[in-house]
Amino acid sequence: MAEYLSPGVYVEEYDSGAVPMQGVSTSTAGFLGLAERGPVTGQPNLVTSFADYKRMYGGYLSDAGYGKSRFLPYALEQFFLNGGSRAYVMRVTPDDAKAGEAVSGVLRIRAASPGSWADNMRVTLEPSYKAKTQVFKVEGADLTLKNADGFNAGDVVELFDGFRSSYAVIKGVLDKTVTLDRPCQADVADTKVGTAKYIRTCEFTLSARLEDTVETYANLSLKPEALNYAPIRTEGSELIRVEILPAKDGPAMSPPASKDEKKDDKKKDGAANEVATAPAAGNQAKSGTTTPYELCGGTGEKTVLILAGGSDGTVRSVSPDVYLGKDDGPGRRTGLQAFLENDNISILAAPGVTAPEVQAGLVAFCENKKSCFAILDVPLELKKTNDVANFRDMYDSTYAAMYHPWLQMYDAGIKRNEYFPPSGAMAGIYARSDNEQGVHKAPANEVVRGCTDLSCSYNAGEQDILNPIGVNLIRAFPGRGIRVWGARTISSNGLWKYLNVRRLFIYVEESIKANTNWVVFEPNSENLWGRVTRTISTFLATCWRDGALAGSSPDQAFFVECGPTTMTQDDIDNGRLICKIGIAPVKPAEFVIFQITQNTSSAE
Repeated sequence: MAEYLSPGVYVEEYDSGAVPMQGVSTSTAGFLGLAERGPVTGQPNLVTSFADYKRMYGGYLSDAGYGKSRFLPYALEQFFLNGGSRAYVMRVTPDDAKAGEAVSGVLRIRAASPGSWADNMRVTLEPSYKAKTQVFKVEGADLTLKNADGFNAGDVVELFDGFRSSYAVIKGVLDKTVTLDRPCQADVADTKVGTAKYIRTCEFTLSARLEDTVETYANLSLKPEALNYAPIRTEGSELIRVEILPAKDGPAMSPPASKDEKKDDKKKDGAANEVATAPAAGNQAKSGTTTPYELCGGTGEKTVLILAGGSDGTVRSVSPDVYLGKDDGPGRRTGLQAFLENDNISILAAPGVTAPEVQAGLVAFCENKKSCFAILDVPLELKKTNDVANFRDMYDSTYAAMYHPWLQMYDAGIKRNEYFPPSGAMAGIYARSDNEQGVHKAPANEVVRGCTDLSCSYNAGEQDILNPIGVNLIRAFPGRGIRVWGARTISSNGLWKYLNVRRLFIYVEESIKANTNWVVFEPNSENLWGRVTRTISTFLATCWRDGALAGSSPDQAFFVECGPTTMTQDDIDNGRLICKIGIAPVKPAEFVIFQITQNTSSAE
């Protein structure tokens, strides 16, 4: 309560009305599977187009190399083709997959993720510097510079006296004075204009190229104390990981002489030339003072590294454990467990993965999370209704739907038509239907874009067997294209047999959860109960006006109760606010029945 200590007029604001609520997204999908490249631990990554997917995860996978594990990129392509706009992707790899690497001097370059994809990558190393200037005065380890901009503590510096170089590390910088880690013995001080003597930082520029993707990191340092330490500066790379190996003791390597220096060297006698190309006595590098010239073999020229040793592993026989993943804590989860760190997805699929262990894991994940819905595929080889029914009978859940048969689509990787699991296209159809009409509309009687045929055709009699048990068929209709012809969950509970009902409840529950955090720790009184009731009622009234709820009036469509009828004094004493909500979801017109009779006019 505000304090009033002196006479005056006080203006205060307070909230008493309904708090606006915004519905959560229902069209964001999550996909799990094998890819050419990409991260395999941590959070799934967002892609907003198939081109975006290819930049991050690579292209199509071959049947010869990946077999039945190759469908992830095709599912993403079909998702976006059928109306999807946002997807989170989690790549999995076999346990025996390895990342390629290459070593130059003390630098190890490793591919950012396992796989043979890095065999096509080229990494270029080239010495560079971010600061170079003239030295005016040398006093032991203190050097007075013409300009100290760009010199920082931790930088390795080259001291060039006109003929040869030595190296040191900067311990501190104050105004125009830098302090080295040891007294400077090189004759680098010179106040003349145009002198050949200088001090400059020793860095290198690293470029990684994979097809059309190029990453360039300029002026990297090998010293952990430096601000531009290579492993830190490159840790966000999608292509590489950089590691500094322990440095070996020994003399620092001299950089190659410039063209002008080489001309001057020709004027010297043989002894002078010998001194100019070798490290000076007593100017040996301190242990661990590694320079970029060592990365380039002491030549000072551009060096190209080719990574080797990468392997995709046994991708044709991936075990279910790989898909299910491991929960090693935040940032280290793999496979399906990685989606624990993502609260944005509302649709989940592992395209083409029909192993019962994996599908059961998907269903259990959605049931536990209660904010997403699983789309399951039936094995391609199952065509007889009895076989399909037996496969479906392994599951019973309101948080999943099953689709069959597979879709014939153009395979851009091998330039011919192939059969693909329907889950990718169905996730896109879910998103399209949600965006065009709303989550309450069953995603059925929708055209499957890009589909030219089906792996098998079912007639009405066969659907009479599969539809009641929750297998949603995709059928071809003359003159109407190939359409989704089912909208059921794989639940035995009749109250939840329609998937749009389950997804509507997910939408309502998640929207209320996301928009009522302001209630926590508020005084649990009648004022709060009224605000909560008005807030939720306003949101549900909007749902009713949008056609998501049945009834000719809001009173018939929903109810919201919060107060003495929903909680006891014990609830209030224990900090519990209980609000009861009931909604009447619309059901799809699955069976359209026209009852026709003969109307004969009677004679007057």
